[in-house]
Order: sequence, then C-alpha cells, then structure tokens
Amino acid sequence: MFGRDAETAAVLGLTGGVLIVTGEPGSGKSALLELAAGAHEGRVLRMTGGETERHLPFAGLHQLLRPVLGDVAALPGRQRSALLGAVGLEATGTPDRLLIGVALLALLSDLAARSPVLVVADDLQWIDAGSRELLAFAARRVGDEPLAVLAATRDPAGFAGFPALPLGPLDVRAANALLDRQPRPPAGRRRLRVLDQAAGNPLALVELARTDSADEDPAAEDPLPPTDRLTRVFAADLGALPEATRHALLLVAVDELAAAGHVEALAPAETAGLLRITGGRVRFRHPLVRSAIYHSVPLAERRRAHRELAVSLAGEPDRRAWHLAAAADGPDEEIAAALEETAGRARERGGHAAAASALERAAELSPRRHDRARRLVAATGAAAYTGQPRWVEQLAAKAEASSDDDALRAEASLRVGQVLTLSAEHATALSLLLRAAEVPALHRTAVALAAVAAFYAGDERERLAVRALAGDDPWVLALTDPVPRRAELAAALPALVERAGTDPGRLTSLGGMAWLLDETEQAVRIFDEALHRWRMRGALPAGLGCSAGWAYLDHGRWAQARTAAENATPAGSGMPHLEAAGRSLEAAALALTGDAGEARSVASAGLSLVDPDRSRAVGVRLRWALGMAGVAEGDYEAAYEQFRLMFTAEGDPAHYACSYAGLAELAAAAARTGHETEAAEIVARAEKRLAEDRSPRMRALIHRARALLEPEDAESHFEQALADPATAQWPFERAQILLDYAEWLRRRRRITDARPKLLAAAEIFRRLGARPWIDRAQGELRAAGVDAEPATPDALTSLTPQQQHIIRLAAQGLSNREIGERLFLSPRTVGSHLYRSFPKLGVTARSQLRDLIESVC
Repeated sequence: MFGRDAETAAVLGLTGGVLIVTGEPGSGKSALLELAAGAHEGRVLRMTGGETERHLPFAGLHQLLRPVLGDVAALPGRQRSALLGAVGLEATGTPDRLLIGVALLALLSDLAARSPVLVVADDLQWIDAGSRELLAFAARRVGDEPLAVLAATRDPAGFAGFPALPLGPLDVRAANALLDRQPRPPAGRRRLRVLDQAAGNPLALVELARTDSADEDPAAEDPLPPTDRLTRVFAADLGALPEATRHALLLVAVDELAAAGHVEALAPAETAGLLRITGGRVRFRHPLVRSAIYHSVPLAERRRAHRELAVSLAGEPDRRAWHLAAAADGPDEEIAAALEETAGRARERGGHAAAASALERAAELSPRRHDRARRLVAATGAAAYTGQPRWVEQLAAKAEASSDDDALRAEASLRVGQVLTLSAEHATALSLLLRAAEVPALHRTAVALAAVAAFYAGDERERLAVRALAGDDPWVLALTDPVPRRAELAAALPALVERAGTDPGRLTSLGGMAWLLDETEQAVRIFDEALHRWRMRGALPAGLGCSAGWAYLDHGRWAQARTAAENATPAGSGMPHLEAAGRSLEAAALALTGDAGEARSVASAGLSLVDPDRSRAVGVRLRWALGMAGVAEGDYEAAYEQFRLMFTAEGDPAHYACSYAGLAELAAAAARTGHETEAAEIVARAEKRLAEDRSPRMRALIHRARALLEPEDAESHFEQALADPATAQWPFERAQILLDYAEWLRRRRRITDARPKLLAAAEIFRRLGARPWIDRAQGELRAAGVDAEPATPDALTSLTPQQQHIIRLAAQGLSNREIGERLFLSPRTVGSHLYRSFPKLGVTARSQLRDLIESVC
C-alpha cells in the first residue's frame, strides 16, 4: 500500500456507515478491501462481482448469504421467505422486492447486534443489478449499529451520495518505492519503461516488474495500453502450469462455482499466486487474472468450456442457459427458448435487468425474424423498469429493425415513450406514445402515459393533443384539463377509489388525480394506502415519492414530504427529470422550515438538470421553492423575480396547473416591492381562466392575492379567503392568510381584532416548524401588545424527517420491527431513533406518543 497512507487509515477506521473505493483496474481497490477485511475484529461478509455472473439475478446476494443461512432461518417468516426466494433456495412466487431489502437490513442488523459486521463488496460494476440495488438499499439505511459497508468499483454510478474514496495514480516517489520492494527491482532504462508503462498503477508496476529484461530490446519501445500489457503479463504465467491446471483455470474463469470439482487440479495455480481457494470458493488475485485466463485461449476452446459446464448444470437451468448461450456459434431456438424461460424466472424475482439481458441474448440466438423481434420487444418492456433510457432505446431500435409487424413496432415505441416520460425528453416521449396510441390494443395505456408526459412538459399544444384523445377517462382529464370539470371529477373520486380496491397502481393514479383537483386531504389518504400496498408488494414505482410528497407538503406533513424527496430517485438514475422533481420537493421543504441557503442550493442544482421551458411542471416548482427561500430571508425582490417566472411574459401560467400555486406569493412579494400593477394583471388573468370551477384552495389564494393588491377592499377578500372551512386542508396557506389579515388590521389600529388571528397563525406555524413565519408572527404579536414567550417550533418538528415518521408510526402502536418493515430500516435503527427522540419530546414511554401526536395535529 505504498503511497496510500490516508486511504489505508480511512478503510481501517471504518467501523460503521458506508465507504465506496473507486479507481481504475489495478489501482489497489481489492488490496484495500483485503486489508480492511483482515483487520476487522468481527464478522466479514463478502460479495464479489464476476463478468459471467452479472446477468444472474441475485447472484451477489447468494454469495453474501451463504455463510449466514442459519441466521436467515431465524428471521420472521415473510422476511426469511423473501431472502431465500430471491436466491432460489425457496419457492415464493413473485418477490416482494422491498421486503427483500428490509429482510437483508434486518439480517445485517441482527448480526451486528452480536458482533461488528463488515460487508465487503468487490467489483460492484460486475455484481448483478438486483444484488447491487439491495446492497445500496441497505447501505442507505445503516444506522448507529456496528455495521459497515466497504465496496470497490470502477464506476460509482448508482452509489452516488455515499462517501467515496478515489484511488488515483501513485506519485513517482511511491511508485519507485513499490518497485524497490519487488523480488527483482528493475533498474536503469528498464525501470523508466516500467514507470512509463504503468503510469502510477500499482498492479501494473508490480506485474511489469516481473517481465523478462529482454524487453529492453529497442524494437519493443512502442508503448502498449496498460490493460493490454497486463493481460499479456497474466497470460504469460499460465505456460508453466500443468495442462490439467490450465483447463481447471479456464473452467473457473468461465464460472467460479466450478472450483468445487477441481480443487486438486487448481493447487498449482494457488501456489503460483494466481488465486486463493477458501471453502471450495475461488478468489482470483485480481479480476484481470480471470480475464487474462479466459482470453488466453481461442474462442473455440472457450465455447467447449461453456458446453462442458452446461452439461454439469442440469439442475440449475438459469446458469445452464447462459453457458449454452455463450457456447453457441449461431442461431439456436432451443437455447433462445431456455433463455426466455430464464428471463421469466428473473422477472418473477424482480430481476428486470437480468430479464432484459436474457431476452436480448435470446433474440440474438433466434433463428426466426419474428421471434427475434418479439423477444426484443419483451426485453424493451423489462428494461423500461431499470431506469436506463438509452438501453430501452437501443433494444427498441433493434426490435423495429427486426420486424414489419406494426403492433410489435408500436409496442416498442410505447416502451421507449414510457421510460422517456420520466426523463427530461417529454416531447420525444409524447411523439412515440401518440404513435403507439394509434394501435387499438395499446390506445388506453399509451394515452395515459402521454397524459403524464404532457403534464410534465406543460406545453399547451401537446396538452390539447392528448386531451383530444382522452374521451371520458377521468385520469387523463385530470392530468390534461383539471379546471373545467374539477367538481365532476372530484365527486367521482370516492367511487373510483372503491373500485380500485387494493391495487397500488390504480390507487397511485387516483392519489395524483386527487392532488391535481385540490382534494388534498383525500389525496393524502389515498397515497398513504397506495404506499402501504406498494410496500406489501415490494416495489415503489419511479416518481411515486414526488407525487405523494407534494400532497404531503401541501397538507402540512413536511417531514413525510422530505422523506419522499429523499427516497424519490437516486442520483445517477438516468432520469434527470425525476432527480430535479425530487430536488424541487426537498428545496420547498427546506425553504418552509427556514433553511433558505440550503433550499437555494438544492433548487439551483435541480434547475441545472432540466430545461425549465421544456419541463415546466418541475420548473415552476423549483421557482416556487426559490421564491419561498427569498420570502424566508425577507428578500422580497428576489422572491418576486422567481414567482414572476412561474408565469409567461404575457401573464399566463407557465404551467397550466402548477403555476397557480404561486399566485398569492407573487402578490405578497409584489406588494412589498412596487410591482402591484403587473401582479394585479396576472391575478386578473388567472381569475378569468379559473372562473369555471375554482377549488376552495384557488378561491382562497385569489382572495388573498386581491386583498394584498387592493387595500381598499382587503377586509372583504380576507374574510372570503377564510370563509370556507375546507381551507384547513392547507394549514400553511391558511396561516399566511391569517397573518396577512392580522397585519392589515393592526396597521389600522384594530388590535383587538388582530390578536386572535395572530395567535392562531403563530400556533399553526409553530406546529409546522415554519421558523421564519414564527418569527414574523411573534413580531406582530409584540407590536399588538401581546407579551408572549418567544415561540419555538413544536418539539416534533425539531426531529429529523425520518424520526418524525417513526414517532408517528410508533404512536399508532406499531412495533419496532413493523416500523422497520414500513420504512425499510432495521428494528435496531428504529429503536435507536426512538431512544434519542423521547427526551426531545419530553416523553418516557411509547404510550405517551398518541396524546403527543394528537395535540399537534
């Protein structure tokens, strides 16, 4: 570990949490992991990626669980079945994907309660997608227990947001010191060549130092890429080994599980330092050793090795299918069909990436053109759930090129449109979806997806195009034209929810519909049920976190809104629109609680991910968050600038549905900055557009705006803004109206009338934790002669969003394990959060939580 003192200290000091070591092949990642594993005083669990196993669903998870299957058996029934079913050790049918993650987290937490646990994951880039996602799921929820995850990868995508430890090239001094420690340290011109060729890569330095000095021939001066050079070095070591050992090495390079039947033949390779054998499992000195062995023989010999292994795997159809596919030298329907069956099993276990890969390879092996296209379309459908738009596009392009069947080509277009709907490419998504809608069998699905894309884009022409295809579909109507038939659609919601039953997909759509129609209280109830049902099934769909989060934010459940933002879509998902949407929600919650600087930073990062003129829905939400950050700091000029951008230059809404949420804030900022005339024109235009069927919320916001812009008629507008009790659904907005009204009254020396409104507003702000508005209300109370104690946010809002959620669930009587299953935390982590939260809340027992929650709701 020459030149790696700081890095060594970092991995040896890791007792909890997550650390991702990154760097090029040979930079020392595996060596650092081995160092940490060797020094760890507790249990070490391993997961190592391999090129030939990356398509096998949960192969990495299987590695991780092998040493602790006895502990898996001790988990509660559903969790045990989920884990064992994922790795094929128990027949469980369709997996509960999130329950698998909860079970893995519970297992690791239980193990850590007995002894410190270190999870070592090497070569993340080759670990199958399902195992990698589960590892990331658990890593994000590591609490205070002595549980650490140390991973190494060439490509950290998918683990963005975790602490990273990059390994760059060694400097000249460290590189020379490393060469001096080799058995035959190179000297003179040869040393210079080694230093030049290795370019600071530790593995290259070591391996090139072993080359024969005959390389000093001037004819060999042309540099080779380090990877090619290293491959040649590794392959050069094979010649001295016995034939049986070389054959065994090839089999193990093809599939590491083949080691069990060839331990004796592999002994010379272990003596030569190429690999280590532990418990019948092989661990190569470095992945390049495996690659060099595999590529050191002709293609025909590699195919024979795959066929030999396939014969021995009759009881493992998935592995057998992949080995047969690797051995195939041309189209083969029997192998293609076997891979298609493998894809079906992978999909049943939640392995969408594995299913798409198997179907793609099956298509390549299909003798008939129609079967090739059919399997490619199926692969496109599976890949649509992986969050990789480019892969979906590539598969669809292959499918369309392979078929003249209009139905198949349309379905391929639909799948591309489906994944692009959640990206920033809304116009492309709409074009593809509208084309797919021309096929009768796909019409309903395509139009529903097109409505989502049209909503995100916010373009008037595209909205009307989808609206023309909607018919009487309430979901599409709510998305594309929520104003004219708002009351009719809202009245239909209860019956629609009843018909949806326990279907989480339909409930999710109805929750979004209720939110769009300003039936926020109902939306929150529906989303609560939908989230519960999704968790029971095991998969939260992309984008659900944000759509539910905005309903929670509007309803005053800010902690849940922030949790939804955190769990929306991880960075590096390939869906910048969803990433920006998550940031808009997080920024809004930060601004409302008074962290204006962080809110601006998060919102600005969101704006950098999308074009706000093409992703208008998220664009105006980000503008709203930036505007509220300005209000929180008292910078009304900056706030007005952001709220003004929620409307066009002519004064129309930039987004036909989302912009109206900024009307009252625009007016409030205008009244403090001299922009009353411009703001009044925008409010008037909005009032005209919303004349047909305004929701109670829109009526209240318009009356607040007019009260602030028309002081002579303010009292009438304030009274009308507060008249409808339904406005209690939006507590923050109602408290703002109360505060504005009280300020107006106090300035007119109507102190007696102002005080109760100020007290009511201050109480709502305190309960919500809206610190800047608490301060403003307290200032007004003092000016009104109320000698009140300085108000602080409610104790509950002083907790983190996750702690608040845990407290609310504990108040409902759920156990630590049940809370952990709902929030994807270990019971130990839940207990730790409760232990730290009780003193802050002034309670000593769970039985006191119900009264506490009821007192602040």
